Amino acid sequence: MIEDPDTTWQRVRAQLRGAVAPHVYDIWIAPLRATSAQDGHIVLEAPAEQLLWTVERYGPVLDQAARDVLGPRARIELHRAGATAERQSGRPAPAPGPADPQDGEGHLNPKFTFDQFVIGDANRFAHAAALAVAELPGQAYNPLFVYGPPGVGKTHLLHSIGNYVRAGDTGLAVRYATVETFTNEFVAALQEGGMERFKRRYRRIDILLVDDVQFLAQKAKTEDEFFHTFNALYEAGSQLVLTSDRLPRDLDALHARLRERFESGLVTDIAAPDLSTRMTVLRKRVRLDGIHLEDPAVLDVLADRVHSNLRTLEGALIRVVAYASMRGVPLTADVAREVLDRLYPTVTAVGTGPDASVERIQALTADAFGLSKDDLVGTSRAPRIVWPRQVAMFLSREHTDESLPAIGARFGGRNHTTVLHACRRTAERLALDPEAHAVVHGLRQRLTAQGVRPGTDRPE
Repeated sequence: MIEDPDTTWQRVRAQLRGAVAPHVYDIWIAPLRATSAQDGHIVLEAPAEQLLWTVERYGPVLDQAARDVLGPRARIELHRAGATAERQSGRPAPAPGPADPQDGEGHLNPKFTFDQFVIGDANRFAHAAALAVAELPGQAYNPLFVYGPPGVGKTHLLHSIGNYVRAGDTGLAVRYATVETFTNEFVAALQEGGMERFKRRYRRIDILLVDDVQFLAQKAKTEDEFFHTFNALYEAGSQLVLTSDRLPRDLDALHARLRERFESGLVTDIAAPDLSTRMTVLRKRVRLDGIHLEDPAVLDVLADRVHSNLRTLEGALIRVVAYASMRGVPLTADVAREVLDRLYPTVTAVGTGPDASVERIQALTADAFGLSKDDLVGTSRAPRIVWPRQVAMFLSREHTDESLPAIGARFGGRNHTTVLHACRRTAERLALDPEAHAVVHGLRQRLTAQGVRPGTDRPE
């Protein structure tokens, strides 16, 4: 049976108002728009920059609300805003016109600020660089290129810069865009004769924040336009901040001239969050969402089991909360384990075989530096051995579930303080030394190729 989508969605939204915290509703639920409803199947559109987060974090909550209102077979499907128009017309939906009041901001998410960003060893340098750029646009680091795996906070930093500048009432024009948004608007401008408006939108601004530049690959015309946009802004003294999932030099599909532009400023990375950061993120999310924890150990279970990125971590928390709510049971550590074991298997990471990963890391590191494993675990303080030993400890902490004392024991009986010092020194050097960073990046790639991912001792 075909239903009126707005009416049906209003009924589900009324249910959601009581199921989530008010600020969650305002930020994530209110922007959703219904495009169709039939037999309990509701199709919603979300802003492009919020789609992935909405699906991962609130998809189960949306589905449950639909089932509560419409019956057990109801479900919700989410699409990017404008996708319906694209399917009907065969081309991207037109970009908003110059009268759009959000045109200069590119829909900054007010939730993503520096105050809400959780700082840890894995992101400290990137956070400092982003804050410096926000305070002195076009003067501190230009361009600023931040890279790292999905879900570690790159997008948060981009929005934080934009929100910081906007809150300062500086009068500077800021635009945030994903490469997908840039591409869609560019293609629409070509097809509709709107290139002048497109150029005004992207070239007459003071700060351009662009997410996921790796997706420029294999889009020749878009890449050319982005190159010219980059040059126009840079020559005008405007600030550029870019994010990617890899180093500029590793974006092989992009033209060399664009990779060179990306490398011309400051390049910094964000790695997978450490345990302390994961715990801080969870505590903050619980506080902001008003979640009542009968058992604080729930957070310990989540932080211990979900290592890959913060987005996955917060998604796991939402699933645990939703599962307990649907079952009508207290939110306990046992419930969290049940969810992670049965409903969220892709993020569980239980270390088995305690020696395997550390031994592989030692072997690969020794090989990369032309040393033996005995050199790494020995007592020599020669610089040519100390640095590789620190790298191996750093990678052991990053890629295994071993505790600091356990890692130290496998490096000649060293204590946890020595391992922690090695990790800090390595992180500092990686932020400042491109050659060191390239070596460690190569080791990470080899570990990944062998099936060792951060936070697990089990090949995938």
